[in-house]
Order: sequence, then C-alpha cells, then structure tokens
Amino acid sequence: MKLTIVGCAGSYPGPESPASSYLLEAEAPDPKLGGVMRIWRILLDMGNGSLGALHNYTDPLAMDAVFLSHLHADHCLDMTSYYVLRKYHPSGQQPRIPVYGPKGTGWRLARAYDLPRTPGMREEFKFNRHHHGEPVRIGPFALTPYEVDHPVPAYGFRIECEGKVLAYTGDTGPTDTLLDVAVEADLLLAEASFREVDENPPGLHLTGREAGEVAAKARVGQLVLTHIPAWHEREGMLAEARAVFDGPIDLADAGAVYTF
Repeated sequence: MKLTIVGCAGSYPGPESPASSYLLEAEAPDPKLGGVMRIWRILLDMGNGSLGALHNYTDPLAMDAVFLSHLHADHCLDMTSYYVLRKYHPSGQQPRIPVYGPKGTGWRLARAYDLPRTPGMREEFKFNRHHHGEPVRIGPFALTPYEVDHPVPAYGFRIECEGKVLAYTGDTGPTDTLLDVAVEADLLLAEASFREVDENPPGLHLTGREAGEVAAKARVGQLVLTHIPAWHEREGMLAEARAVFDGPIDLADAGAVYTF
C-alpha cells in the first residue's frame, strides 16, 4: 500500500498545502480484466485545492473510488471541480465511479455547485452512504468507516490491504472509537488541530498530545500528524505527541509518500 499526502492543511488550504486529501494505491489483479494486474487507486477526502495538486501524483481520472470522511468544505469541496473534470473532459464524459460519504452527500455536493437535486451529480458519481463498522471493498482495499466525534456526521477510516493497515482519524474530538480505527495499525494518520495550552471546544478536534495518546493506546507502528492549521506552529504539535508516544512520528507534508 502506497500513501501519498495530496493535501494536509487543517481547516483551509495553507501556504504550502491544499486542504485534506490522501491518495492510496496498490497493485492487484482486476477480475474484470481477466485477472490482469493493475494499480488500484482510492482517494480519502478532496478538500479545497486538492484536485489541482492531485495531477502531480496521478491521473485524476484514474480513481476507482472516493471516500469522504465528512462534508465540511476542507474535506469535500473539490468534489465540485472533480464533477466538472469527469463531465466535460475533452475525451468525453467519464464512467461513473463510487463515492462514499455520510448521509446526504449527493445533495450536499449538488447544492455546492448549484445543481438541481435531480440528477445532481449522480450521472458522474454513484453515491453510497457510510455504515458504521461495515467494510467496503474496492479492489485490494477493505475500508471500514467508524463514526467519530465532530459537529457534523463524520467518520474515521480503517483501511486494510494485503495484511497492512492504514488508520485515518478524519476530523474528530477524543473518542474511544478511535481505538477501533487505529488498533495495531501500521500507520496512523491522525489530525492534530488543537494545542494543549489553549481552551478548546469539546467534540471538534484532537490536540497533538491526544493524537499521540491514541497512537500509544492503539500500539500503532507509526504516527503521522496531519490537518494542522496554518495559524499553529507545527513543531509544537510534534512535541506534544512525542511526550506520550515513543514510536516514529512525522508531520504530514504535501507530496510525502509512505509505502508499507
């Protein structure tokens, strides 16, 4: 499994990165092609600015599915541009691909582009609703959504591929559900939007320390801190996490690649 950080800025695009978007790739046979090996690609979130950056890493038309953790703009808004790309590309309208998200995803994205409810974007995307704890298989990937703690319906993802596990918190406040997402994952991609020194509202985001605590309790192999807003100093988030997790820790950077 190969993870590419397409965008990792928290809450809005930052000076060095688009908002949240993460590309996963793995080679596996395709039954529809008689078992021929190919690269399967899924995208986790498509926040503001991420579609343009995605061109640097792969053909955006090559996605097999998109999974949206929740419907805040910094995690889904570039789906409106992706709709344009798939509908009006010079090579012709592209085949529908599955898009998984919270209830109402299709209507939310149609409204964002000022489209009527019918057909909305349903001629370009096949919308599917997340169901807590129920895995979805796309090629070699088995992705299980878990509802987490955020002001809108939001999900963390546990993605398994050939014995390896990526855990992604999405946006969430502290919740025991994160242990289901992350337990013994090879890599935990955890948001760290708040600082311990501040008075933070509940049920919204994790601090760097809280992300580190999840990593320690879940016994993950590696922690990557993401979704750090541009108004915060990133090294401070790293220090908070290191105080409670003694495994390898990285700060997510746009363009960084992890293979495991």
